Amino acid sequence: MRCFRGLCTAVVFMSAGPCLFAEGHSAADSANQEAETHQKLSGDGFGYAEVLQKALFFFDAQRSGDLPNDFRVAWRGDSALDDGKDAGIDLTGGYYDAGDHMKFALPLASALTLLAWGGIEYRGGYERAGQWSHLLDTIRWGTDWIMKAHASKDVFYAQVGDPRSDHSFWGPPEAMKMKRPAFKIDAENPGSEIAGEAAAALAAAGILFRGEDLPYSQNLLSHAKALFDFADRHRGNYVDAIPAAWGYYHSSGYHDELVWSALWLYKATGNVEYLRKAESIYRESLANVSMRWTHSWDDKSYGAAILLAQLTKSDTYREAVRRWLDYWTTGDQGERIEYTPGGLAWLDSWGSLRYSATTAFLAFIYADTVEDVDSRYRDFARQQIDYILGANPQGRSYVVGFGNNPPRNPHHRASHGSLKQTIEDPLTNRHILYGALVGGPSSADDSSYVDDRTNF
Repeated sequence: MRCFRGLCTAVVFMSAGPCLFAEGHSAADSANQEAETHQKLSGDGFGYAEVLQKALFFFDAQRSGDLPNDFRVAWRGDSALDDGKDAGIDLTGGYYDAGDHMKFALPLASALTLLAWGGIEYRGGYERAGQWSHLLDTIRWGTDWIMKAHASKDVFYAQVGDPRSDHSFWGPPEAMKMKRPAFKIDAENPGSEIAGEAAAALAAAGILFRGEDLPYSQNLLSHAKALFDFADRHRGNYVDAIPAAWGYYHSSGYHDELVWSALWLYKATGNVEYLRKAESIYRESLANVSMRWTHSWDDKSYGAAILLAQLTKSDTYREAVRRWLDYWTTGDQGERIEYTPGGLAWLDSWGSLRYSATTAFLAFIYADTVEDVDSRYRDFARQQIDYILGANPQGRSYVVGFGNNPPRNPHHRASHGSLKQTIEDPLTNRHILYGALVGGPSSADDSSYVDDRTNF
């Protein structure tokens, strides 16, 4: 089986939260030509190399700031070039969130950590698909922004833009004229979730770049250490410091990010103090979690348990991961996640496919690096990804621009490309948002997904 498992990490960003001018075909043609070049690597089933390439292409469409001269998304241009000016800092660059023009650092950093983890575990898949350099570029664009946002030892700019004014504008980012204030956390108004997740993203990227650009890797790790220290010494929930984020990315707590970031720093540095810290906080705050949900921008306990199982070989953590993955597969203690008749493990209506894709990614990692049980975790992961790509009763792909009958109208201002600043015009999105994963079935009914731009 030749499944490019890194694709699981590259398709979870579009559905991370609630929800790029005239279309040029050169970028789309380039994307398709590149995909065709690597199609022979797809193995049985779907064109995994093609969908991986397109998933990374999606991240390009999300870029903010001064774009490179050779940028491959022809319908995107420079945007938000004054970000940070109100605070006297350069916060240009980074990525827009979902289909909007906000920069929320918590889901942004969370996506980068998973992308880096995919590169660490499955470099060979990225290389065979011809996407290794694209992965590095994608991660660097985000980590460059995180390091800029880390303005000083105990200061991190965790949000750019006001959600209310952002959501009142329906148009491409190049046409934005509203004010975009910057919001920070600091020692007096801490945010351990975002400082911790930023540390995790930079530490994971530091591992990834160690053999590619050592000075850059060292810079990443320097910031990661400082951000973890900030998160640990000045503990607090970031939405208390940034109330504007409350209704969009309200965190359920920060202990999982402290464990998660400490583990990534241990993995990056070998300093056993990070491992001791992670295990201590895990015992105090995470050991009794139900393991009935999954890894997300808000909950890192699942990925942390896998890292602990990898790093310590302890049965304590292996049992925790087994309970979780068994719940998603054959069942645990008489309980099992709901499945659609067509085989989708359905967790929740808000982006059901991102939950199954993320669980599939982590199941692959656990099966490949720790243990599998009768191949159940690996088989589950492959089946969930194939469902997303078209092996479902509808016979359709849920990745924009890929496969049979893919979505055309994701809730995405830039790809819609309205010149009248209205969600109703044009009727069909002007631009194809290659590689975007839509939310998917809104209930445990395979036919419940509708390609409706207004359904954020």
